[in-house]
Amino acid sequence: MRRFTGSFTQQEAIAPDAIDAAVAVLKSGRLHRYNLNPGETGEVAALEAEYRDWQGSSYCLAVTSGGQAIQIALRACGLRPGDAVLTNAFTLAPVPGAIQAVGGRAVLVEIDQNLRLDLDHLEQKISSSRARFLLLSHMRGHQCDMERLMRICDAAQVTVIEDCAHTMGARWNGTRSGNFGKVACFSTQTYKHMNSGEGGFLTTNDAELAARATILSGSYMLYARHGAGPEEDDFAQARLDMPNCSARMDALRAAILRPQLARLDDNILRWNARYQAVEAGLRGHNRIVPIDLPEAEYHAGSSIQFRLPDLDADQCRAVLAAAAARGVELKWFGGAEPVGFTSSHHSWRYVSPQNLPRTDAVMATLFDMRLPLSFSLQDCALIAELIREAVSEAAP
Repeated sequence: MRRFTGSFTQQEAIAPDAIDAAVAVLKSGRLHRYNLNPGETGEVAALEAEYRDWQGSSYCLAVTSGGQAIQIALRACGLRPGDAVLTNAFTLAPVPGAIQAVGGRAVLVEIDQNLRLDLDHLEQKISSSRARFLLLSHMRGHQCDMERLMRICDAAQVTVIEDCAHTMGARWNGTRSGNFGKVACFSTQTYKHMNSGEGGFLTTNDAELAARATILSGSYMLYARHGAGPEEDDFAQARLDMPNCSARMDALRAAILRPQLARLDDNILRWNARYQAVEAGLRGHNRIVPIDLPEAEYHAGSSIQFRLPDLDADQCRAVLAAAAARGVELKWFGGAEPVGFTSSHHSWRYVSPQNLPRTDAVMATLFDMRLPLSFSLQDCALIAELIREAVSEAAP
């Protein structure tokens, strides 16, 4: 039996220039973002300015994680305890977890067979829940029709917060993911598009929201030391109204991220080449249904998904085992119990149970796989062949 021997969790090494920048921070001993010499622009402030310019937003705030960015965004947008927050039924646990953490109530919206938010169901849920917020998760990099979504939400006066943990650098009709809603949240966890272990960004064009978010992140009265924040006058109310949630990014992580940001667009091209190599290898198998990418979407393909709609649960488990025997690490979203980073709304006991038959039907046969840049294109072609073999063995 042929086997793939690479690792699905091994990222590329941190580049020498990023290592040098990190060592310089360590030698200084000044890791806290506000521990600066007079007149000095720290690594975090420099990163915020660079990410703001790259994203094309007015303001950027660097924080400790994508999850903290979401929590801060919800608070800064005015969420009150008990408020309903619409979000995708198919997402990862930190998304409903963030809603719960800030006192909100998650109202789940169905997805379609291509893993995107079902906009017809969204309209129904807006009407029935009277929610004022949508936390839109671009789960696994798949964006819904963003123009139509914004028309729906703007007409209903629903504030859109974009979770762009999987769409850093992606676009919809030429507009960067994150530049549609009122605020966007990004992650720099190891398995995302930039790697600082943990970390994240919040971007917005709203000065008042940016000021509230900055105070929430734990700036004390040092907000003038930020690299992409609003003017001092915008902090007049926020500095006294917002609690300090201590979610600041440190200088070490920022030093590692700045060189990565300079290479991010090139790396997205590399991810997409790997995505296309696997997808091409999967298409044509009579059991495997890849996820269709709309023409309007420029993807950032650091993972790939496919469905096996003809298979039952036992056959799906057999596919997992057959792929593992060939060295291919797949995730399956149809399992009854959460595994690793994979879970479903049925295992989120902090969210009230909700009836989502279409989402459940899609997830029952949905498979997912990481595509680290440590894989070559030849690796990706081999992996696709091994998945085809595994599916044929498990469901002849």
